[in-house]
Amino acid sequence: MQEGERTFGQIVVHYQQRFSLVRQEMAKVVVGQQTIINNLLEALVANGHVLVEGIPGIAKTLTIRALAAVTGAQFSRVQFTPDLLPTDIIGITAYEEGRGFYTVKGPIFSNFILADEINRAPPKVQSALLESMQEKQVTIGKQTFPLPAPFFVMATQNPVENLGTYPLPEAQVDRFLYKLLMGYPTLEEEAEIMHRNMTLQKFEDFGIQAVLSPEELIQAQAEVKKVYLDPKIEKYIVRIVDASRNPDKFELEKGKFLEYGASPRSTIALFITAKAHAFIDGRVYVTPNDIKHVAYPVLRHRLILNYEGQAEGVTADDIIKELLEKVPIVEKR
Repeated sequence: MQEGERTFGQIVVHYQQRFSLVRQEMAKVVVGQQTIINNLLEALVANGHVLVEGIPGIAKTLTIRALAAVTGAQFSRVQFTPDLLPTDIIGITAYEEGRGFYTVKGPIFSNFILADEINRAPPKVQSALLESMQEKQVTIGKQTFPLPAPFFVMATQNPVENLGTYPLPEAQVDRFLYKLLMGYPTLEEEAEIMHRNMTLQKFEDFGIQAVLSPEELIQAQAEVKKVYLDPKIEKYIVRIVDASRNPDKFELEKGKFLEYGASPRSTIALFITAKAHAFIDGRVYVTPNDIKHVAYPVLRHRLILNYEGQAEGVTADDIIKELLEKVPIVEKR
C-alpha cells in the first residue's frame, strides 16, 4: 500500500465520522426524528429515493432541506397539485425570435428534490417524476439531459386526506427504495420545537454548515458497494422475500392477509441498504441485524394486503415483524 492510500476500513471510519457531523448539523434545525434522519442517510448512500408518510407540520420539508444544506447540495421543492403538468417538473422547449428554440429546465435539475404531497398530482405527473428517478435522465422535446449527481428524491404524502388525491400505483411505489413513517415528537421534543421553530425564525438563522460535499456523497455511494455481505446472509435475504410470497411454507399466521408478496426489487433493496446501514455504522461487513433494521422501510410499501387484512386493521409492519421472527437466519437442515 502506497503512502497516502487508505484501507477500506479507514475509509468506512472516515465516513462514519462525517455522517456523525451531518447529524449534529441537522440537529440544529430538526428536533428529534433521529431514525428518519438515519434512514434518509442510508437511502442517500444506497443511491435510492424515499417516500415519507406523515401528517402535516411534522417537519418533512424541513428535514430534507436541512439534509441538502448540510451536504452542500442544490435543493428544489415541487408542490404537487391537481393542475400540475409534467412540464412544470421537467421543463419545456421554448421559441424566441432571433434566438430560435431553447430549453428551459425545470426544478427536477437539482441534487435534492422534495416532491411535496405527490399523491395530489394526476398519474401523468407522477410518472414524469418516477421516470426521472429510475433513469436519472430527462427528455425535453427531442433532447435527453442527464440529471445532476447525486440525485435524491424525497416524496411525501399525507395519510389523513383522501379528497382530491391520486394514490400511487403499486408499480410506481415499488420504485422507492424506502417508505418511512414520520410520527409525532415526544413531549420533550415538542417543548423544544415550541421555542425553536421555523415560524419565528428563518432557515438561514440556524447557521447550518455544509460538512459534506456532493463529491464526497458520490464517492460514498461507490464505496458502500464494497461492504462485505456473506453468502449465508444473502440466502437470509432471499428467504425473507420468499416467505412474503409463500407464507404457508414458514407458517406465518398473518400470511392469510397478504394479497401479493415482495417484488424482486425488494431483494436488491435489502442487499444494498443492509450494506449502507453497516457502512454508516462504521463496519466493513453486514450482519443479520442490518437486514432486520432495513426490512421495515424496504418492505412496508411492497407487501400488498388483501381486503380482509385491511378490514382487520393489519399493517405491513405487523407482517414484517412476524416474518423476521419466523424466518431463520441460518437455513435449517
